[in-house]
Amino acid sequence: MRVDTVIENARVLTQDESAPRATSLGILSGRIAAVGAECEGLAAERRIDAGGAIVAPGFNDAHAHSVWFGHTLLETDLSGLSGLDELYERIAASAGGGVAAGPGGDWLVASGFNQMDTGGQYPDPAALDRAAAGRPVWIKHTSGHACIVSGRAIELLGITGRERFDGGSVVVDEVGRPTGLLEETAMALVQDRLLPAPQEQIVAALDAATTRYAAEGLTSVTDAGIGGGWIGHSPQEFAAYQLARERGLLSTRMQPMFVGDVLGEVPLGKAGEAHFRGLPGGIRSGLGDASLQLGPVKMFLDGSILGNTARMSEGYANCPGNHGYFQGDVDEMRERALAAARAGWALAMHAVGDEAIELGIEILGTLAGEGIAPPLPHRLEHGGVVTDDQLARLAALGAPIVAQPYFMRVYGDGFFDYIGEERATQSFRLASQLRAGLPVAGSSDRPVADGRPLAVMQAAVERRTESGRVYGADERLSPGEALRAYTVGSAEVTGWAREKGRIARGFLADLVVLGDDPTAVDPAAIGEIEVLTTVVGGEATFDGAGIWGAGR
Repeated sequence: MRVDTVIENARVLTQDESAPRATSLGILSGRIAAVGAECEGLAAERRIDAGGAIVAPGFNDAHAHSVWFGHTLLETDLSGLSGLDELYERIAASAGGGVAAGPGGDWLVASGFNQMDTGGQYPDPAALDRAAAGRPVWIKHTSGHACIVSGRAIELLGITGRERFDGGSVVVDEVGRPTGLLEETAMALVQDRLLPAPQEQIVAALDAATTRYAAEGLTSVTDAGIGGGWIGHSPQEFAAYQLARERGLLSTRMQPMFVGDVLGEVPLGKAGEAHFRGLPGGIRSGLGDASLQLGPVKMFLDGSILGNTARMSEGYANCPGNHGYFQGDVDEMRERALAAARAGWALAMHAVGDEAIELGIEILGTLAGEGIAPPLPHRLEHGGVVTDDQLARLAALGAPIVAQPYFMRVYGDGFFDYIGEERATQSFRLASQLRAGLPVAGSSDRPVADGRPLAVMQAAVERRTESGRVYGADERLSPGEALRAYTVGSAEVTGWAREKGRIARGFLADLVVLGDDPTAVDPAAIGEIEVLTTVVGGEATFDGAGIWGAGR
């Protein structure tokens, strides 16, 4: 037998229970053709000497925001601020040395703001005007659930503070003046003005995002919300994905989700007759292939803990009367989700607070009772507070929660303040899901938090906040479980368990070559392991160490 590539002199962590370790593997036509002893005597077009490096299945982020993340790479970065003074300095530096606002607005867009970096303070609209030399400013909160606009922007948008939104608000000061902070659905005030983004801009964002992904060992990513709602950048985002793929600009396999707002009532016949909720032609989850596939539909049920907008049965510790928001009328959200699933869509329901989790469980229970099997796994996103009883019912439904362990690293201290110690033990649960028999997927919610897979694995193992406090010790994963989450677990949750996540015959040849073993080093060093090479379908998408290029 002759194969395309043989990788030898490697320490292969196969994630295949029947043969967990090997020293070689063979690749033919983009798939694994041989592992370990099966490689003996194989002829190959190319032989790669891994030099004793670790080879694992390529990493798979089951919940990120690729178009959004790519845009942050093109926008003014406000992450990691030391205070508001530094924010104003970065805005001023980006404003071009005092360029005045042009007739079209000449907007300055920034991203990555987190009020925890500025002592809980938000930028002042007038101060933003001074820093930007009069240009209107749009600052995207790192959670994605809020934004801040400058005084000039407030003027251009006609914001009065009297606007009312279902599932959002325009925050005003003690005398009723807009502060510039727009929460949840109120962000439409600025998005309706500046979106949709041009197709070429979205393609450039995808190129930037997936190039970064490849350098970090990612071979598959699920983009959790495109095409509409407050999280989308254009109604034509999926077309931009297709264009990026045609141009060879997608360095990772992608599974974008449409936001639920994209779906509508489609008649089956004449007016007044039967209809379904979806897209014309009956397009649904699962369309596409291993390189670009339409994932579940993203349904937003509530907000975020960071913004104090996740829907909780108990009030927030820092504001006891506040229970957060549902993202709309509960009955309407329930019916839209059920109708989408009945039309063939898998559901990915954003549910952070325990009341939103409860609504998600109710929806999934109804569908299970109707015997409706989804084309891809149903799932809940985030799971900020999940009770033991809720977790047991989710396990019975076979519905995992895709949670983000790096949240504890960057937001954990704030979460303690917002929801208290007791609820923190039921927050972003990982080990409890495994104990309940549910898969745990590797997930970052990037750019809401750091998306480097090895850094997220370390956070899942340590679960330490920036101040060093342990956030939910019983929810820690072992290093082996953390690696399995980013490989096998993500493949299971995204519907690719038979083709991704393992190094075994017939599986896609998606690999990452690492400088050390994440299951054997000191857990505090996992995030610093070097990614040497990333391979998708048997071809290198990143080869920082020159291993692939040195093949003979």
